[in-house]
Amino acid sequence: MKPFDYTAPSTIADAVSLLSQHNGEARVLAGGTDILVQLREGLREAGIVIDVKKIAELRALDCCSTSGLTLGASTPCAEIYGNADVCNAYPALTDAARIIGGWQIQSRASIGGNLCNASPAADSIPALIALNAVALVAGPSGQREIPVADFCTAPGRNALAAGELLVCLQFPAPSANASSAYQRFIPRNEMDIAVVGVGSWLQLDESGQTILSARVALGAVAPTPVFAAEASDWLAGKPATEDTYRQAGELARKAASPISDMRGTAEYRVHLVGVLTQRTLAKAVQRAAG
Repeated sequence: MKPFDYTAPSTIADAVSLLSQHNGEARVLAGGTDILVQLREGLREAGIVIDVKKIAELRALDCCSTSGLTLGASTPCAEIYGNADVCNAYPALTDAARIIGGWQIQSRASIGGNLCNASPAADSIPALIALNAVALVAGPSGQREIPVADFCTAPGRNALAAGELLVCLQFPAPSANASSAYQRFIPRNEMDIAVVGVGSWLQLDESGQTILSARVALGAVAPTPVFAAEASDWLAGKPATEDTYRQAGELARKAASPISDMRGTAEYRVHLVGVLTQRTLAKAVQRAAG
């Protein structure tokens, strides 16, 4: 590992100033589970590492039934799935947080860091897209919002401009008769990279028999995580039945454009999209029904 400077600012303004001063040489450390490995293996270089864990706004975890969830960019995964309100209101998020690495990693790794790392196979991002999360970003020109569906621009690259910092993720307030789920397929039982991951959110009518609206998102099947718009739109007004989930899975497969690699062929990944879409929709309906 090449030597680098280290600093730990306590305010967003200081972090943005440092990022601007060291444009192109600075790297942000939220949990460090990705960036430290990348620096050690020479995949990235840093003149300075900016540790943002001391910034209060980046450690926020505020879950409210009326205003939604504000999740700081460096809040550890273990705190997320350890919060009963978050587990009840945003289960797809906690599904993902529980399987990012092992439990030792989860005490450091953050959803914000997982998003900024922008891996096509990241576990958290399909769940974030399904939950319609928005990234709040701070930079030299002030703050702006980026829908998570638009945040990843290429493998390992995101929409942050020079000097910008991810502050938090904001989630809509939970809707009545709604829930969500995230599932992935991996070759081993734990601590592996997803061959395919699918996050689904839906809202049922008062009878629990009809889907009012839905969002389905896919991971590891394209250069970036994908919002399956056609499948999501098609689900509105459909009965909450296994046949509906199957047909939605077929539509979701059309949004996938995977490659073949050591973890699976393109054809196998497309097949898994259909299977996991069915399963996550069924799980979300089960949860929404209580």
